[in-house]
Amino acid sequence: MPNHAMYPGSFDPITNGHVDVIDRAAQMYEKVTIVIAKNSRKTPLFNEQERLDMATQALAHLPNVFVTLHQGLVVDFAQQNGCNVIVRGLRAVTDFEYEFQIALMNRKLEPTITTIFMMPHEQYTYLNSSIIRELGRYGQDITAFVPPVVAEYMKHKFSSQSA
Repeated sequence: MPNHAMYPGSFDPITNGHVDVIDRAAQMYEKVTIVIAKNSRKTPLFNEQERLDMATQALAHLPNVFVTLHQGLVVDFAQQNGCNVIVRGLRAVTDFEYEFQIALMNRKLEPTITTIFMMPHEQYTYLNSSIIRELGRYGQDITAFVPPVVAEYMKHKFSSQSA
């Protein structure tokens, strides 16, 4: 029976959609590790430590959820840390093709690790970190879309950039 899941992502920043998926994964698995991974295809707004701090604070209400950093393949982290499930959030059909390819490759690399796909609540299906960064850059109110700690980090980030 799977008891340790991981949810990898860049979380730049973590959104309420991410938190929704993590809340439900935390109900399904004994332990959930959020892995803030370095994505070689992205230039993040927040550095790794900021993303770690935001996620840790946003998820503090979940006693079986832990947040860590990792550079390298997600499947390697899973093997090294006893994670037998990889959780991935799917917002729309457009996410599926990419996530499906990654899941198949992970299964090829390590057949004992299963990927599950979870949809966020419908109110978050249009939400992604890129949209949040863009709204924040233009001073829009993002409090309905992100945990309070993220709203504060965003406010500080963009006020310091315009100074």
